[in-house]
Amino acid sequence: MNATEARNALFALVKRAEEDGRATLICKGQKRQDRVLLAPLDLLPAARKAEVLPSHVLSAAQKGFGDLVMRAAQGQPQVLLRNSTPVAVLLPADAVSATHSSESATDAAPAGGAVNSPRNPERASAPRRLATLGDAIGAVLTSGQAAGPLFGLSGLDAATGGLPSGRLTLVAAAPNVGGSLLGLAAARQTALVDGRKVLYAASGPNRADIMRRILAAETGGDYPRLKQGRLTAREQQVAQHLVQAPLLIDDGSDLTAEAIAETAPHVKDLALVVVDRLQAAHSARLPLSGERLPDASQVLASLARTLHVPVLAIVDSDDPALLGLLNADVLVALAPKEDSAKVQVTVAERDFGAIGSAYLRPDLLHARFLDAGVAPVDRAGVEGTARSLGSAVEQELAEASLPYTSGAQQGLPAPLTHVLAALRTALTNGDPDALAELEPPLAEAAAAPPHLPDTAEGRRLAAALQAYGTAASAGTSGQPGAAAAQPTADRGHVPGGDEEDDGDGLVSGDEEDEPEGAVFPALRILKDAVARSKMHPIPVIRTEDRDSGPWPLISEDMDGEPRWVHPDILLTRVAHIKANGKRVRRDQLEVPGSFGEGVLCLIDRNGSYPSACSAVPLAPNKLLHTGPLDTFDKTQAGIYLIDIPQWNRTDMPHPLGRIIERPDDQGRVWVTTPHIKQLEKLVREGHLPVAPTIHDSWTGKANESLLKPFYEATRKARTELVQAGGEPYKAYKTRLSIALRLLWPKREEQRSPFWRPDWRMSMVAEASVRHWSVAFKAVQEGHTLLALRNVDAAVFWTPPGAPPSTYRIGTGFGEVKAKFIQPGEIIPEGDD
Repeated sequence: MNATEARNALFALVKRAEEDGRATLICKGQKRQDRVLLAPLDLLPAARKAEVLPSHVLSAAQKGFGDLVMRAAQGQPQVLLRNSTPVAVLLPADAVSATHSSESATDAAPAGGAVNSPRNPERASAPRRLATLGDAIGAVLTSGQAAGPLFGLSGLDAATGGLPSGRLTLVAAAPNVGGSLLGLAAARQTALVDGRKVLYAASGPNRADIMRRILAAETGGDYPRLKQGRLTAREQQVAQHLVQAPLLIDDGSDLTAEAIAETAPHVKDLALVVVDRLQAAHSARLPLSGERLPDASQVLASLARTLHVPVLAIVDSDDPALLGLLNADVLVALAPKEDSAKVQVTVAERDFGAIGSAYLRPDLLHARFLDAGVAPVDRAGVEGTARSLGSAVEQELAEASLPYTSGAQQGLPAPLTHVLAALRTALTNGDPDALAELEPPLAEAAAAPPHLPDTAEGRRLAAALQAYGTAASAGTSGQPGAAAAQPTADRGHVPGGDEEDDGDGLVSGDEEDEPEGAVFPALRILKDAVARSKMHPIPVIRTEDRDSGPWPLISEDMDGEPRWVHPDILLTRVAHIKANGKRVRRDQLEVPGSFGEGVLCLIDRNGSYPSACSAVPLAPNKLLHTGPLDTFDKTQAGIYLIDIPQWNRTDMPHPLGRIIERPDDQGRVWVTTPHIKQLEKLVREGHLPVAPTIHDSWTGKANESLLKPFYEATRKARTELVQAGGEPYKAYKTRLSIALRLLWPKREEQRSPFWRPDWRMSMVAEASVRHWSVAFKAVQEGHTLLALRNVDAAVFWTPPGAPPSTYRIGTGFGEVKAKFIQPGEIIPEGDD
């Protein structure tokens, strides 16, 4: 083969030398006087140490290949590198021939036990090298742990064993599940944590999107806010630190698999290639889409083998037919669970099947996934049914502590590190006795946790300790049904409502009418209010209709409840012992001196939910698909798909509350009518520039008085019973809560007289809107809001004894209770 041909086929020839042990004879010059062998490293063991001989990265060697051939022919071996690893060597052909005659090459076994196949006299190359089983065993035993790049998610990394070099790994997920975030996780772990070079080929997202997602994931900042260009001082500081990260982004137009394959060899010391994403639906502007995907997959697989680097590609589909055509070496498939807080990931190898599985917890607000434990699979890939030892809070605490118990992170006291390591060991070994012995020291640590760094790992461990402490104080830390921790930046609770708690909370029998003589027959009153309407409401959507139309689009996340703390305020959960000796955790707000003199004014709104029933806009009949709308129609009510409006104020939470935490891939969210009306009002008052575009909608004729008779009855009963207190008032609150929950029962076996998710979420959204609006009026009048939570709790910074004048103090609906505490005191809850 002449030098020009060899230069063009250099990567393939190196692969043949590396994987097959075959040498290639290369000649240069008119009389072919320069003769070299591109040979495997076995022919010159010294070449395995790149610093001993002249060495060249393949991309550079290809450019100056003629000079390298001439030097090698003159007796100067030239080592070829893939990134920094020697993979082949150029040797003078005559010297090799003198040392390794054709007879010895054919008949003798090399020292390692390998055997060469018979030479083909018609080919100008060395015979194929055959390795014995002993060679393979020796290579494995001497290579040590050679895991490829990781995702930085312990459960998933355990299931995959790392991204294998020389292989194409495909992440498959339906749209809106978050497949791209796994590609981003691997890129972040490889480039930002391990400091290794990553090529991020972006077909769909642009470099600005990628930067914002990385920043949101690294800092815990809100991705929707970052998309608006609003960065806190800390986020700006982190962004500056990321400037030198070895992450190269190609978001150019007409990005093809061939372009990626041409670019990658020129990236020195490349550790990982991420392709985000392969789009199943055809798009004229995206070459990596539609029917071109199978060919693109072959090119990417060839790239992985040629460069011997992992290639991780994301495809926005879980269609088995398409995945079969793409034929990846490793498939990482994401499947959402009924519990929206979990996504199951199954890892399968081609021609082998499922090799592992893990659960991840989507944290879309911060553009990332979090660990949610390991999901065992059997050989057929079916999720295991055996329940693992330990409660969910114990499992989460063990997983959250792994970065510290493994030594990857520092900062925990030695005794706590030992206890957490013992917890992991007990769970792994299935030792219930050891778990029981660990409960007291774990509860003590959770009651008074150490200061943890403000990192993703630190925040997760802090949340896990908090959840364990809560479960321990309730006596459920060792129960399998205990809820797992949900790490967030501000999990604390400021004083909450007296009418209703989060969740379903219904039990069998709640759907039955109250007996005659009941203190407050709330369910009967609610049923009567709906039945009296002249609009002939439909209180129950048929079971067979609930999986289509608007109903799957409605979720608890549409309530819009704020979970907000002022950005300059530090909120911590501290241990507290109640008068009855029970250990609990309570919020504590640290107010900076720049806020001046003052005290914490705790606001608790009365009857937020029943008050909202006085004028909540509902569609009594079915919701019809009305699609995109030019403007909001006040005569209609329902649900609307909108862009998240930009909110620049830092002294108030976003008007949509926690709705903004779960946008779809295009940054849009579904909202109910109360929030649409709120945004329209903010536009009229000049607080928002424009009304949001309505991209889709399901609506019906609106009615604001459907639940008003229920409101009137509950207000009258409260006025009478709040003075009496005791058991009658407690029974009133219980029945009121049950009636409102029955608007949308979560369990199929609950035979409720209602099933209207849109009514329920509109009622809660109306309560959220009223709560936010009154707080906003107080801020506009000059009051300083420290925290706003749920539909009834607020904390202001005020002079002693002076609550904001926008609130009416009293015991009636819409009125509030006000309490004042000194800075540094815990915020009491319930019967503290």
